[in-house]
Amino acid sequence: MSDAVLVAHQPAYLPWGGYFARLLDVPRLVVLDHVQFSERGFQHRNRVLRAGGGAQWLTVPVRRRFGQPLTDVVPDGRLWARRHFRTLAQNYGRAPCWDSYAQGLDELYARPWERLVDLDLALTGFLLDALGLSVELVRSSSIGPAGARTDMLVDLCRRTGARTLRVGTGATGYLDAAALAAAGIDVEVSTFALPPYPQAGGGPFTDGLSVLDLLLHRGPHARAALAAGAATSRWSALP
Repeated sequence: MSDAVLVAHQPAYLPWGGYFARLLDVPRLVVLDHVQFSERGFQHRNRVLRAGGGAQWLTVPVRRRFGQPLTDVVPDGRLWARRHFRTLAQNYGRAPCWDSYAQGLDELYARPWERLVDLDLALTGFLLDALGLSVELVRSSSIGPAGARTDMLVDLCRRTGARTLRVGTGATGYLDAAALAAAGIDVEVSTFALPPYPQAGGGPFTDGLSVLDLLLHRGPHARAALAAGAATSRWSALP
């Protein structure tokens, strides 16, 4: 595969809008499924709208060992899946577009998931399709990149033919600008600010939720909202 821009990110459970805003103009996402599981990250949890307003967490309980790669992490039991779907139905049952996507979500939550990564990618694929984004999900474990952090990203760029790396603002804290420059790789920093919209139950707008919130409220207009909130700028830490 060969792309001008590489977007690589860890898998996430029901990712937020900024995750998808980076993908509006790229054909592939390299999903970093070979990295270590992070209990405090978003690999197994995310926030959705609470029925009375505000946010609440949905967390997939997992069985794992310290230092275990994401590919080996398994959900703990199956009861959580029905609880999650019931919570979504309760919180979003009055959202304008709930009926358009409820069956697809119900079918996904009814499946027996043996690996957390498989669950994450199935939900991400569902959301990509619903948003009208044709993006191939490529697992890093199928590529086998060398190194860690910047070195890994440089290797992924080399293997995919990318000359530009697109990252979120958090990545600028650890990227090695000199190594990227030496490899001839430009860096784009993606930012995202979602324009507010009316949410089920009324009340003040709650930001920072899973993109599912945007989809269930805005439906076919969700992609345009992502585009309106997305921006990229060139980055370099070199003098």
